[in-house]
Amino acid sequence: MNIQPPHLKRGDKIAIVCPANKLKKSIAPAIALLETWGLQVIQGRSIHADHFQFAGDDALRAADLQKFLDDKDIKAILAARGGYGGIRIIDQLDFTRFTKNPKWLAGFSDTTALLSHIQAVFDTQSIHGQMPASFEAGTPLSLETLRKALFGEELQYTYTSTAINRSGKAEGVLIGGNLSLLVAMQGSVSEMDYSGKILFLEDVGEHEYAIDRMLRMLKRGGKLARLKGLIIGAFNKIEPQEIPFGQTPEELIMDIVREYDYPVCFNFPVGHIPDNHALIIGRTALIAVNDYEVNLSYQ
Repeated sequence: MNIQPPHLKRGDKIAIVCPANKLKKSIAPAIALLETWGLQVIQGRSIHADHFQFAGDDALRAADLQKFLDDKDIKAILAARGGYGGIRIIDQLDFTRFTKNPKWLAGFSDTTALLSHIQAVFDTQSIHGQMPASFEAGTPLSLETLRKALFGEELQYTYTSTAINRSGKAEGVLIGGNLSLLVAMQGSVSEMDYSGKILFLEDVGEHEYAIDRMLRMLKRGGKLARLKGLIIGAFNKIEPQEIPFGQTPEELIMDIVREYDYPVCFNFPVGHIPDNHALIIGRTALIAVNDYEVNLSYQ
């Protein structure tokens, strides 16, 4: 059964933790914004921890996240930033109390590992959206979509793609996140079920060949054949190559899914970009796609 955590209301307590890389700057502006939403913000120990590139060693980061997973008074947990490190602590976490008192987990990038895990193992919804470390660079609209997702307000997105989409309509549970992390989840208990789903993907700082390889790994594993729809977000900061790969991310993606007939849309405002709109993983979504126009709503 798909589990939706209770939406937030003014006065609720939320926690911010760093499950991966350490913070490079203060998140005070983000905390101030969250407080204007009427939330009480609790900072985990990992926010100020420092262990090489990580926000504290694995034991500290796991204990910090565990504390708030267990605390029934905490109604949501935000990952302060991504980077790398979430996969190192997933298997140290005990979700027993979390399943009795589900709460929203939110973030993107490396946090995809955690969001994938709770969807795969506990069939619990989560939020892919801006993190406190990205609040200052985030557009006001992207931050407003995060607030709406947390508070249970209506989310509906309409935008114009700059690349030609593959038209169609689809309805299905929305899954996805960072492509690199989704590939890293393959073969583990944290791997989501792709069958009958609408999949969204984004990534940053990869070569075209690496994007091609990861997508072909998903295809060879049967993940792309059974989708209801495919949403492509930002694939930005592409690493330059001395010898050009010969295909843009959009071109190679269409080549890989050419044999399937589900709708495919490009340039969705999600990923490592300022306009990173919140998407609810695990909720049934409806997409309507034509050559350039895209609409996404939730059932």
